[in-house]
Amino acid sequence: MKAILVKQPGGPEQLILGDYEQPSPLPDELLVKVYATALNRADTLQRQGKYPPPNGASPLLGLEIAGEVVEAGSNCIRFKKGDKVFGLLPGGGYAEYAVIDEAMAMPVPDNLSMEEAAAIPEVFLTAFQALVWLGKLQTQERVLIHAGASGVGTAAIQLARAINAEVLVTASAQKLQACLDLGAHKAIDYKANDFEDEVLAYTNSEGVDVIIDFIAGPYFKQNIECLRMDGRMVILASLGGGKVEELDLRKILAKRLHVMGSTLRSRTREYQVQLTQEMSQFTMPYFKNGAIKPVVDSVFDWQDVAEAHRYMEQNKNIGKIVLQVYKS
Repeated sequence: MKAILVKQPGGPEQLILGDYEQPSPLPDELLVKVYATALNRADTLQRQGKYPPPNGASPLLGLEIAGEVVEAGSNCIRFKKGDKVFGLLPGGGYAEYAVIDEAMAMPVPDNLSMEEAAAIPEVFLTAFQALVWLGKLQTQERVLIHAGASGVGTAAIQLARAINAEVLVTASAQKLQACLDLGAHKAIDYKANDFEDEVLAYTNSEGVDVIIDFIAGPYFKQNIECLRMDGRMVILASLGGGKVEELDLRKILAKRLHVMGSTLRSRTREYQVQLTQEMSQFTMPYFKNGAIKPVVDSVFDWQDVAEAHRYMEQNKNIGKIVLQVYKS
């Protein structure tokens, strides 16, 4: 089969279309003809040699797919040949064919294209995990979502609104309206304004109950200030760096704060299966009626994968960047 290969660790120019052995499904797996896959930050890090795949996972890039089942393993009972599915992978999505654990696969809603379906798994599972499982966001609580126009950010805004929470986000100026259109109540230009001041002014100095953060070090002190009593912060990445200087831990004690870090790719199969099932049960009715939607910034032909990676690394996208393998 054809697949996107990394010649050697480095920049986007190292990505080439080449030949790779087609996988065969195990008894609990589906072999899927991939119509679309999508980009994630993990892909750019793996391309650079900084984020190796988990043991046993495909070395190919690609953490999510949408496509058509061409073969079902002997133990599979939920899906059959010809079914349209989408879901999360530990790797291998940048290819003509991929295998997925049947328990991780979800049916593509009739009202969504393959490109839209491919834009769902990683960001909605990550956002659901952060908001619901870890952040324990409740109705009428406030949440601050950093990088609100990112893939996870756009998913988190919509999930938080479905929970009926009050949503604050940070984003660059040209992306604020997109966040508001998705349902954010307050959008803060983090380049022009101090987000801590903006959050405290908007909330009458009360702060927020939950923070979803991707920046880490540079935002840590301000995030602590923005959290109210018994607040929860979930750190999903460290795009700004991992170190904090002169931190007064007493504020964490005084406010009884919960500070958590999480990744998804390294989680156990059992964890990912349960998360997939709960996220799907919660979101599928919203996807089917259009109340929640995958946000697709752009669709690239997969032969233009290097260009797509450059685009992601320029932080221009609002929502997901999708690679089209076959036209559906």
